[in-house]
Amino acid sequence: MSEELVFQIALELIPGVGNKGTKQLMSYCGSAAEVFRASKIKLLKIPGVGEKMADLIKQSSPFKEAEAIFNSAQKIGAEVLHYTHPNFPGRLKQAPDAPNIIYKKGAGDLNPKKSIAVVGTRKATEYGKSITDKIVTDLASLNVTVISGLAYGIDIQAHKASLNENTPTLAILAGGLDRIYPSVHKKYAEQLQETGAIISESVPGTKPDPHLFPARNRIIAGMADATIVVEAAAKGGALITANIADSYNRLVFAVPGDVGHTFSEGTNKLIATQRALIYTGVEDLIYHLNWDITQEDHTPKVMPELTQEEQSIYELLSENRSPMEIDLIAMKTQIPINQVASHLLSLEFKNLVKSMPGKKFGLT
Repeated sequence: MSEELVFQIALELIPGVGNKGTKQLMSYCGSAAEVFRASKIKLLKIPGVGEKMADLIKQSSPFKEAEAIFNSAQKIGAEVLHYTHPNFPGRLKQAPDAPNIIYKKGAGDLNPKKSIAVVGTRKATEYGKSITDKIVTDLASLNVTVISGLAYGIDIQAHKASLNENTPTLAILAGGLDRIYPSVHKKYAEQLQETGAIISESVPGTKPDPHLFPARNRIIAGMADATIVVEAAAKGGALITANIADSYNRLVFAVPGDVGHTFSEGTNKLIATQRALIYTGVEDLIYHLNWDITQEDHTPKVMPELTQEEQSIYELLSENRSPMEIDLIAMKTQIPINQVASHLLSLEFKNLVKSMPGKKFGLT
């Protein structure tokens, strides 16, 4: 048992600390163990830490509970991945409200080269199911990992299609990994672990209560390069996932449907309000996500000479994977927005960056 991992779990159990607070504390102290070992005086010097939080940290003794959680994960064969672990999903780590700890069962890679979330209504039509099958088949040909939520309808269709194509798929659960919901999908949850995984931020034993599903949706959105909404009513979990993905500056695609059909209302509205790009085929993903579908042994691109600012912008776009708006680029690089525009233009001339729909910029 890793002592530091137990301390990391214990830190999560202190009321009021939260995800951001945990990262702040560990950043200043160096590790979770050092947070608990720090004096109250040292804790109070950390921005955002007041008397109440410092007292809670010094007075808390959540270590037995943390050990019990670790042991319960071990018992069901689950890995406990803290955000400092190299196997923690890198895309998810970029989300501002990402969980600090996730639990994983399965052989699947949580940091695949390409990943797409496929979501939709629980009451999928035959049209929606067939479109989902086509999407997954096309993604499989490009070695894309499919992410969804194991729910009825479009979600489970995406997982089943992935299994049929023998391509990795990741299922994000709302409850503990030992509480598969819905239970009728347990066999699929077990099958997909051979090449994929089931994942949750909930500790083992947690019931999949309704309030956990919106939080689950942010993990689906956060682990994917983009989200495709296949079918959705005017309100529902799929639209929540789409909105979260958009807030993370990830691309959202929607499959258009029949005007007036209940489960086309959500997707058609996403397209009409320009909150999603229209999905007509896998070529849309290849273009908007700048996927290189040539052989891996192709001749490397010769990099032209870049200024320090241009290098910073290029590295940011490379790390982010998805196109970004100019104001977000300015904020992330700390370069004045008027200068960012000039540097982006220079990078376009050097054929490294291209402007994209929605006033966003991505790599060529």
